[in-house]
Amino acid sequence: MRQEALIPKVGVVTDIRQDTPDVKTFRVVGLDGNKLFEHMPGQCAMVSIPGIGEGMFSITSSPTNKEFMEFSIKKCGCLTSWLHMMEVGQEVTVRGPLGKNFPVETVPTPENGNYGLKGKDLLFIAGGIGLAPLRSVINYMLDKRDDYGNIDVVYGARSKEDFVRYDELTNVWPAQKDTRVHLTIDRAQEGWTGNVGFVPNFLKDLKFTPDKTVLLCGPPIMIKLCLAALIEMGFEKKQVYTTLELRMKCGVGKCGRCNIGKKYVCKDGPVFTCDELDEMPDEY
Repeated sequence: MRQEALIPKVGVVTDIRQDTPDVKTFRVVGLDGNKLFEHMPGQCAMVSIPGIGEGMFSITSSPTNKEFMEFSIKKCGCLTSWLHMMEVGQEVTVRGPLGKNFPVETVPTPENGNYGLKGKDLLFIAGGIGLAPLRSVINYMLDKRDDYGNIDVVYGARSKEDFVRYDELTNVWPAQKDTRVHLTIDRAQEGWTGNVGFVPNFLKDLKFTPDKTVLLCGPPIMIKLCLAALIEMGFEKKQVYTTLELRMKCGVGKCGRCNIGKKYVCKDGPVFTCDELDEMPDEY
């Protein structure tokens, strides 16, 4: 881990977007107006309000954006409640990047066990705020479109209003070459003409063939059920990448909160293949 990733940088909130009733996206730059630091898709950062606390959040903007970084944060506790009360112009501290990224620049080969995403057909599966860490990967790939194959995004939320970045989902991503977005909500609601049902069953209905590489993120129960559905469809666990940043606290392997067996999620992850999870105690 680079030493500078341990030192908090002061950032200024330049834009706040209300994505869902309980999710806001915060755009942050340094005091000099530039991006705080570079990162890769899937990496995280510690965001802090001094005197209140700090928390680990996925960087949801793409590394190809050189002007700012964004964090999509769900209101679910003390720190996130304070973050949701912020206004444009307020300052936070940010340290990072932290963790292992998705292998977006790695070419799968027999020598590396077919590990990597470059050149592959990709299936993204997200539930609720689980789209946040995947959004950085998707936009990175769309900005480097010729480096990747077909892209399918399957995303489920409680209702239409709970989709993060609905405009991007319905207008921006589907307009890109060889890119399809499949949306589903948990229960029927007035005005919704798309699919109704939970993501694992929706996956089976879509009948994806197991020649894709999968990136999966969402609540633990959704990950478990989606993985079971994928295996039933013929996928292998080594084809499925997921991220466990929910377990991280200090980000530098000192507090022990994210320790699972021999692994520290903050240093060995948060990105893992699902066959790697089988080597860990069943704690997540």
